[in-house]
Amino acid sequence: MTKHNKNTGKYKKLFLGLLFDAVGYLSFIIPGVGEFSDVIWAPASAWLISRMYKGQTGKIAAVVSLVEELAPGFDVVPTFTLTWLYTYVIKKEDPEIIEVETTDELN
Repeated sequence: MTKHNKNTGKYKKLFLGLLFDAVGYLSFIIPGVGEFSDVIWAPASAWLISRMYKGQTGKIAAVVSLVEELAPGFDVVPTFTLTWLYTYVIKKEDPEIIEVETTDELN
């Protein structure tokens, strides 16, 4: 995968994360429907975030997203955006080390 493709995927996840966080905020806009919509959105957001971020990060983010959406008063936490920040800004990838074995043919 080229650097351009990696950056495209990275920013696509950011855009989707911002969009999904905005969907989570919709419960504040529609009076009386908020808590009911959270019951539907909570498992959907957990599933979406687990598909966007693979591995341990995705699993932890899914649990956090589910709890955050179901717990009263925590809807304001932008879980998708925070996961993106953790993945692409905070978490430092280990550099790839390539070992080369040489033979001493001069002896």
